[in-house]
Amino acid sequence: MVSQKRSSGQSCLPSPKSTNSFWHREPSEFLTGHHTTPSLPTSADIIIIGSGIAGASAAYHLSKHHDGTKPNIVMLDAREACWGATGRNGGHCRPGLYTSPPDVAAFELRNYTAIKSLIEDNSIACEWKTLPGCHAYMSAAMFAIAVSAVNTLQESAPDLASTVKVITASSQNPSLTDLRVPHAAGAIVLKHSASLWPYKLVAWALEKLIKEGRLNLQTKTPATILQKVDDGWIVHTSPCGMIAAPTVLLCTNAYTSALLPWFEDLIVPVKGEMSALKPPAAMRPASDVHASLDHSYVFRGHGRSTIEQDDYLVQRPFGAFPTQMDGSGGELMFGGGRNVAPSAGVGISDDSSIDPPAAEYLRRELNVVLDLQNDDQELEASYEWSGIMGFSRDGNPWIGEAVEPGTKNTGLWVCAGFTGHGMPNTWLSGAAAADLILGRPASEVDLPGSYLMSEERVVEARKLDEVWLADSKALRDA
Repeated sequence: MVSQKRSSGQSCLPSPKSTNSFWHREPSEFLTGHHTTPSLPTSADIIIIGSGIAGASAAYHLSKHHDGTKPNIVMLDAREACWGATGRNGGHCRPGLYTSPPDVAAFELRNYTAIKSLIEDNSIACEWKTLPGCHAYMSAAMFAIAVSAVNTLQESAPDLASTVKVITASSQNPSLTDLRVPHAAGAIVLKHSASLWPYKLVAWALEKLIKEGRLNLQTKTPATILQKVDDGWIVHTSPCGMIAAPTVLLCTNAYTSALLPWFEDLIVPVKGEMSALKPPAAMRPASDVHASLDHSYVFRGHGRSTIEQDDYLVQRPFGAFPTQMDGSGGELMFGGGRNVAPSAGVGISDDSSIDPPAAEYLRRELNVVLDLQNDDQELEASYEWSGIMGFSRDGNPWIGEAVEPGTKNTGLWVCAGFTGHGMPNTWLSGAAAADLILGRPASEVDLPGSYLMSEERVVEARKLDEVWLADSKALRDA
């Protein structure tokens, strides 16, 4: 019997305390406890709620393209800056390509390229590493579905398909063994993927905006109530008082329905588990057989057990920072394990604790799906943490004015619902939200049509399976 907990999607506000993410081990001194002004302003032109990559991008593009003037933008976050999903994710940027419709695949690739260019042009120290991605399918049935999707992409978008390669059990250069997945039924290799330290990217953007006078950031200022008034909105915060603005943008992802309850069945919080695993001896620089991973990974299906999976992995560089010049580093950033977590994490918006079964799974499972030359010994975690994703009912992000069916334009906007696939979507989605707020016609905004918020889309989405049911089917079929 399914509990009501799983079908009810409304989020709580972000928990005051959260698990300790590896990505927060070197927090920005400038942003920690930051209040650009000592007290919350009473008014602003635009209020952005949420300081992850979507909020940072929206602020970046709003302040850059506002008729040559600097809008008065105030950003609120319930916790420290970038302490939500962006600061807790898997650390890779991987366009879906063959797993998405061609227009979405092309958008994700443009998003990837835009982030890559931003980092390179500004020399942002966020450990960006361009490398191919490997999707390893541990079951033949799932691999067959993936190959069919690649074949479809070759017909509909051959340019995109040229960046995707199918690896079967008989393939060479690379073989499945070369890819370190000898037990996989097959794999799909993608040319465009990357690993990075996501918090450091967002911290750079926020620091730049604040220091240039383009953003007022108020951390530890949770928005609790949105109050509609004739000329806009009043955002109530606790304990910092109220602020008014004609325009409010919710970059709140999983937490959107905490402020906008009618969104509870459209974006549902889902708790995920992440770990930073210490590399085994054979993968460390002192080893004669040392070889770091040269791909990012996704593992689908199931390995040598009956546990279905949708897990993901990147490896950090060794000795990348002064504090790691002793040869440490190289952590295996491994996430997933939702199939062993209570209710697969669906409907849970509290990241103040880890899921012990999922954490144990991550420490044990990587040896099953990847050749680590480790004699199947359980790996040791230096960090284990959780994060809250926002799963969209129709699988697509919601970008645009938050118009409930039967209402008029409101001045309230959303950029949320990335369904665990935020890094290849959020930077350009935030830019698109900025363009829409500034009055650019939707037809001229760089955004897939399926991402645009509309009354019609809300109605159609509510005809689909609820998130908990759609997710359970997807995990069952993995």
